[in-house]
Amino acid sequence: MVFDKDLILDIIYPRRCPLCGELLGYGNGQVCRDCLLELKMVEAPRCFRCGKTIDSEELEYCQDCFRIPKSYARGYPVFNYTGNIKKALYDFKYKNQRVYSRFFCDCIYYRYKDELKALALDGIIPVPIHKKKKKSRGYNQAELIASHLGKKLMIPVFPNYLIRTVNTNPQKELSDKERLKNLKNAFKIGTNKIKLNKVLLVDDIYTSGATIEACTRVLLESGVKEVYYTSIAIGQGF
Repeated sequence: MVFDKDLILDIIYPRRCPLCGELLGYGNGQVCRDCLLELKMVEAPRCFRCGKTIDSEELEYCQDCFRIPKSYARGYPVFNYTGNIKKALYDFKYKNQRVYSRFFCDCIYYRYKDELKALALDGIIPVPIHKKKKKSRGYNQAELIASHLGKKLMIPVFPNYLIRTVNTNPQKELSDKERLKNLKNAFKIGTNKIKLNKVLLVDDIYTSGATIEACTRVLLESGVKEVYYTSIAIGQGF
């Protein structure tokens, strides 16, 4: 007799929609139909740098990227940081819902797989969190997503290529310049002997872009030639 592992797990541990919490039947996907219809993806026209939606096709960059030039090459965010996605990311990050990582990975993969494959990336690097925070939380949410994404894209993942050396203060109440200053010297290259030329940073949320920018600068200074990023969601700036 052949047992269906996924079916058995669904019976023992019924899956719930990561967006609304409703129980999902076996074979019904990772999100319920109603929530799927309500998802607000980032649509064109998009900023050529960070990837967020902009008002006019005549513009190349959003106001944030025009005002503060970015060091990375381009961003690939999936959703706008609103509604149920905002709640799901909070639960994923702070309520030990690490099972959501597979769903979030699939969102990135099915939205951007062709673009990401065309980049011919050398590696995927999750945005690191400080060791104290990782010990307290039990996991790095970006690392979980990156691990799944690397398998789907068949690109190696380097979870320790970047290290967070400073447990920085919360960014929410800071201005754009203060956020960059808050993250100055917060990251460094780990003990890596592998030379990477083109990499993809992975994070859960892109808000001001200060974290991605800080990571990018360290990578470029270390000899990486091109840095891209992807995230589950992107905010609307400062």
